[in-house]
Amino acid sequence: MAKRIKLCLVYRDMWQSSGKYQPRVDQLKEIAPVIVKMGCFDRVETNGGAFEQVNLLYGENPNKAVREWTKPLREAGIQTQMLERGLNGLRMFPVPADVRRLMFKVKKAQGVDVVRSFCGLNDYRNLELSIKYANEFGLISQAALSITHSPVHTIEHYMEIVDKYVEYGAKEIGLKDMAGIGRPVTLGKLVKCIKEKYPQIVIQYHGHTGPGLSMASVLEVCKNGADIIDVAMEPLSWGMVHPDVIAVRAMLLDAGFEVADIDMNAYMEARALTQKFMDDFLGYFIEPKNKICTSLLLGCGLPGGMMGSMMADLNGLQDAINMALRNHGQRELTQDELLVKLFNEVQYVWPKVGTPGLVTPFSQYVKNIALMNILAEAQGKPRYSSMDKNMWDMILGRCGRLPGPLAPEIVELAKEKGYEFFTGVPQDNYPDELPKYRAMMEERGWDMGEDEEELFELAMHERQYIDYKEGRAKMNFERSLEEAKKKAAAQRKTKSPEEFKQAMQEMVLEKHPQSFAVEAPVSGQLFWELAVGEKSMEKPIGTQYKAQDILCFIQTYYGQEEVRVPMDGMLVMAMAHQGDKVQKGDIIAFLK
Repeated sequence: MAKRIKLCLVYRDMWQSSGKYQPRVDQLKEIAPVIVKMGCFDRVETNGGAFEQVNLLYGENPNKAVREWTKPLREAGIQTQMLERGLNGLRMFPVPADVRRLMFKVKKAQGVDVVRSFCGLNDYRNLELSIKYANEFGLISQAALSITHSPVHTIEHYMEIVDKYVEYGAKEIGLKDMAGIGRPVTLGKLVKCIKEKYPQIVIQYHGHTGPGLSMASVLEVCKNGADIIDVAMEPLSWGMVHPDVIAVRAMLLDAGFEVADIDMNAYMEARALTQKFMDDFLGYFIEPKNKICTSLLLGCGLPGGMMGSMMADLNGLQDAINMALRNHGQRELTQDELLVKLFNEVQYVWPKVGTPGLVTPFSQYVKNIALMNILAEAQGKPRYSSMDKNMWDMILGRCGRLPGPLAPEIVELAKEKGYEFFTGVPQDNYPDELPKYRAMMEERGWDMGEDEEELFELAMHERQYIDYKEGRAKMNFERSLEEAKKKAAAQRKTKSPEEFKQAMQEMVLEKHPQSFAVEAPVSGQLFWELAVGEKSMEKPIGTQYKAQDILCFIQTYYGQEEVRVPMDGMLVMAMAHQGDKVQKGDIIAFLK
């Protein structure tokens, strides 16, 4: 009898890998019955990392969104699945244990069935509590391996981790091929090893299509015993996202597997609805480059979802690098040459800093080290001249145990700086915090919510939750959307940067007659915040400034330039985002 392969629609990750926002709750409720009608999915990824933050950012209660979104799917017998980042929970930095435990209680009550937990370092200690709490509250615990390709990441390496996950009580193993660079045959061998040792364990494969290997990988893992495959659907499949369900099903049927039929009328309806959501507002925040595959990702191993931000970083520092090269009598680099140089530097740096899995946030840390090394080299400085606290936390073991050894020069540099290496359990660095957040809610008169879900949101996403509760999030989002629409319209009508600049000035002056523009005094990379946190972005609309207050910073080849406002004013429109490259004379923002 042919083996049946189940399919999981990663509707959350489709949006996450494409752009900034997730659909609103009314949109999720609209498409849920259509997804059910398609008839081919045993699972749907409904929520998890980033989902709740972006709901908060546009003023929507994520708890209500999760409950409404999961309900029709579960009533139809479809399992709902979420993604969490182990030690980091649903955010980009570590979470206290009591908040992590509350998350599993809340998500079970909200209708989540399966929790996929992962650690970019594959430090099984960071997932021990995730597995424990999932089992405690009756969820299916899926412990994921962060897949990459290196001499360190061998089948034996992964199997040692699988052994610990099974020992902790994981019911499933996920293969999270976040950059799509897992080699198909090796992935097949890994699946075979897991199934031979633990035949009762369910295996689910999640592979992005960025470098082009994912379809071959799907076939290999299925031939070797995988049970569930993650898929996407048009208009958000392929590119940096995931393979389309139609293509995956056709390939697996040809290989002799049993796969559920697709109601094509329902598929087309779901496709049209997704496009409608993009046309409504989501498409204004989607990076067009994320629709394109590139085999260049195979060399550096960086996740496809990073390409947009990486190119912005590269563009922002290109002038500084070339200026430094000119000053040293060397030839300037084109963007393509600089891109190849960056990929090569990532390949060089990655094993030097312990070969962490290149997934958020460690992929950003490694890329940033490489980029700053290129600038340092151009300036005649040694490598590793500029590394911030986050990079050092990874190197020193505060985020978990690195998969590979550190290079001697990195160890020596840490000693020179007086840094201490941490060998304990990372969770021990973060004491419980729920009592603090309970007191905060009581003081403000805020309800803890059904199953304490509002308490959970505050504790997990403090800054975004407070902005949501106090109405700033919705106001800021509506302004941001209005500006995005006008900006898109202006770009369609104008033919040159000068015309676009003039059009934007006229648009803003029409709405805010007393407004004035703040221009970039130099060329470089713009930073609204230097202490980059969970969500670094432009300052909220309505922020008040006094004359000579710092508006933002521009990173140049010689250092950081402060951009100050010339007179008292209120921010009415931001023209650049965190990390954008700006040229001297570009309008950064309008104040009134």
